[in-house]
Amino acid sequence: MTVDDQTYSKAITELNLGNYKKALILFDQFLAKFPHDVNALLKKGNILGKFGKFTEAIKEYDSVLKTDPQNILALINKGLAMHYLEDYESALSCYAEVLKLRPNSAIALYNKASTLVKTGRVEEGLDALQEAIKIDFSYKYKARLDIDFEHIHKNNSFKHIVL
Repeated sequence: MTVDDQTYSKAITELNLGNYKKALILFDQFLAKFPHDVNALLKKGNILGKFGKFTEAIKEYDSVLKTDPQNILALINKGLAMHYLEDYESALSCYAEVLKLRPNSAIALYNKASTLVKTGRVEEGLDALQEAIKIDFSYKYKARLDIDFEHIHKNNSFKHIVL
């Protein structure tokens, strides 16, 4: 195992242990030598997202997408980061790309639903939520507790979908 392989392995170990700061340092060391490594860029973006550094995370996901424009994880995570930055149209654009590549992506449909509801497009959002639940029933329970749906908890259509 090379030093570079060890650095990447240590970064993964620290990430799995929840030591995000240590993992970030190790991923940065690895990326200094391998700046286009898609997996390391994705992991770094995810860590930055955990720290609420969404703009920085998006830069990492954009680096992935330059190398692999159809990378589903980068598109979904970029969409989430955009959502948290309240750039809802960009988030929806990311989810649309995912759904072109994988029309039955439950996570993309769920995230799309969440974003649509946040923009006030409740009926469209509920349609997307229903589609996500058809594919993965667990989203029915997740939506009940999701803060993005909090303001429509009393909506009869929402209740019908999640109860």
